[in-house]
Amino acid sequence: MNTDERHRYIGELLRHRERVSVDELMAACAASGATIRRDLDGLAGHGVLRRVHGGAVSLLLQGENPGYGQRELEEHAAKVRIAAAVAAMLKDRGRIWLDSGTTATQIARQLQQRDMTIMPMSLRAVGELAADQVPAGRRPELLLPGGSLVPGELSFRGPLTEANIRSLRFDTAVVTPCSLDLRDGLLAHDLDDAAVKRAGLESAARVIVACSGSKWNASGMALVAPLDAVDAVVTDKALSSDELTLLAQHSVEAVIV
Repeated sequence: MNTDERHRYIGELLRHRERVSVDELMAACAASGATIRRDLDGLAGHGVLRRVHGGAVSLLLQGENPGYGQRELEEHAAKVRIAAAVAAMLKDRGRIWLDSGTTATQIARQLQQRDMTIMPMSLRAVGELAADQVPAGRRPELLLPGGSLVPGELSFRGPLTEANIRSLRFDTAVVTPCSLDLRDGLLAHDLDDAAVKRAGLESAARVIVACSGSKWNASGMALVAPLDAVDAVVTDKALSSDELTLLAQHSVEAVIV
């Protein structure tokens, strides 16, 4: 296994188990003890797990919400496909509002050399869009929203963020909800996140929702917007005929990757 494969394996293992040892990871990953310990130290630094003597323990099974680092490891291949499909739906020289989160960061990677204006809602996406290693050529123009930063997530929040979003008009808003419910619509985990997402989609002529399979009918407390506010959903979920019919009733295009 390479480093990314080991990290995803460890992250997935700790979604279902309370504890894992260095010795068993050495055997499962065909890696040295020093390599596994570096992996665990790095994942601990990203909020994926907690290091203990001889191994690591899960944060999720202790009741903690998954941090950015944990979510980044999950459904990686699906998020890459979703990001590529969303990028293909965006026109050059467009004005794009881009939500925060791991799927949004993948979308930012797809837009590194596109000729467009983008307002990203996280410093992680900003880092991808302004990366020094991007080859010379076209590069998007960035608009930063200001406001407060959420630790760990590095996403923009607060009244200043919302006011700056609403002062502009975008061709497309790319929204990455915490949950998509076919009855309630788009949901977020907290009111501040919902307010920023709502400002973005209400300031755009077109709304694309990027939503991996695990987000469908997941828990979410704060309503962002009903399905009527959405133009297209890009997902890896195999939708049933009933789900497709319900989306069509709300005039929502379904793009399955």
